[in-house]
Amino acid sequence: MSYELIAGVDLGSNSFRLQLGRIVGDQIHPLDNLKERVALASGLTRERILDHASQQRALDALRRFGEQLRGFAPEQVRAVATDAMRVARNADLVLPQAEAALGFPIEIIGGREEARLIFIGVAHALPVATHRRLVVDIGGGSTELIIGQGIEPLLMESLFMGGINFRQRFFPDGKVDRKRFSAAEVSAARQIEAVVTDYQRCGWQEAVGSSGSAQELAVVLELNGLNPDACSGITRQGLARLRAMIIAAGSAERLPLKGLRSERLHIFPGALAIMSAVFSSLELEHMTYSDGALPLGVLHDLRSRFEHHDTRDVTVLQFMRRYQVAEEQVRRVERTALALLGQLIQLDSAEHEGDVHFLRWAVSLHEIGISVAHGSFHKHGAYLVTNADMPGFSQRDQSRLALLLLGQRGRLQKLASLPAGDANWRLLLCLRLAVLLHRSRDDQAPPELAIRESPVGFQLDVSAAWLDGNPLALAALREESLLWRRIGSQLQLRALPSGRDVPVRPG
Repeated sequence: MSYELIAGVDLGSNSFRLQLGRIVGDQIHPLDNLKERVALASGLTRERILDHASQQRALDALRRFGEQLRGFAPEQVRAVATDAMRVARNADLVLPQAEAALGFPIEIIGGREEARLIFIGVAHALPVATHRRLVVDIGGGSTELIIGQGIEPLLMESLFMGGINFRQRFFPDGKVDRKRFSAAEVSAARQIEAVVTDYQRCGWQEAVGSSGSAQELAVVLELNGLNPDACSGITRQGLARLRAMIIAAGSAERLPLKGLRSERLHIFPGALAIMSAVFSSLELEHMTYSDGALPLGVLHDLRSRFEHHDTRDVTVLQFMRRYQVAEEQVRRVERTALALLGQLIQLDSAEHEGDVHFLRWAVSLHEIGISVAHGSFHKHGAYLVTNADMPGFSQRDQSRLALLLLGQRGRLQKLASLPAGDANWRLLLCLRLAVLLHRSRDDQAPPELAIRESPVGFQLDVSAAWLDGNPLALAALREESLLWRRIGSQLQLRALPSGRDVPVRPG
């Protein structure tokens, strides 16, 4: 696929942003950048439920973004949601409404995936460098710390602290005093403490801040001459002066400083406390600022997928190596599974591209659970892909992979929540049959067979001669048919006599 225009949407905990870009060669030229303050995290109740007002603000902003994206194909847009949607217990109810308002799918991404995309955005916005950079992104609900080199992140961490949740915890009424501010700094430092050793061992030569909080801190310090020797960016001495000033003033609203934006005053004390803790814990003296952040990273990651450099493919390969997956078995199962799926859908159509990708990934990872224990390995595999950090994959992607791994064998009642007619039923059938037909783990060719959908399920035609010579496989196929019948579906097994034409020999 080739597109001139692409769009990245960031549903942040404080602001929603839409970044439009034009692809020119191997570069992205930013075109337009829309930003709406939604303060989604401010609408989280104590029970972590997004209240009605925050939901409405989010939907209104997404409808306006949707107007800008009219005429864009689904492949041209990637929308991601971060910390507030990650932690919201009613996210599964809010997400469909948000997708309808925007007009495109929205991925809830994990903290480390957010960190990866942030670093990609920052790296592409800065001059090319061979040295290592530390990137700090303080958002409304989380703070990402990343060390990377070139455009590749090396260490990534997402900490549950941001300008909004720190306001709620330490400055709920907006008042700032020495005790409250110190408590916020200590809380932030305790979270950073867990990663300090690894980060210092890795090392970096340049510290960079990204997104709104770092930008505002840099602007305030520069415009008000708080940095030493008219230094630009953020400095340790400048932060110390700003810290003393906000404590003396008693609130951000009373600070007599240039560059403070009224719409960000509510998160300023928390962001300042977190940045102060970052400088102290990581022993920083100076930090520059970059305009590149999550939306730009989303654009570059999307462009990479067009060029078949999908990070998810790399992640799957790394998992196969980490869990010592038998590649020969993967190849056998993949050939058969894709041959079966190719009789049910058109494999090379854009409509089914995602299904083909997920079947390939599921086959590649279907035995990773064996590294934990052979018994119930499908359950272990599903647990691993549900809970692991998988760069490039959203939470929804990982849930879909987990469903396929869990459903590769055993009873189908465990998948009862999957709606009838869902595309995953096709993938599950192809995966289950391919795994079943290659239990011997040898290079013996599987049987000639044909598969098609029927109004009540599926019909599988198999060579009678092969079935006669493989009684164990026949018994397994009959058991598989029974398992489908138990969930109200049907897998009708027909033995074709010799001489009948069966169109496909998988593998």
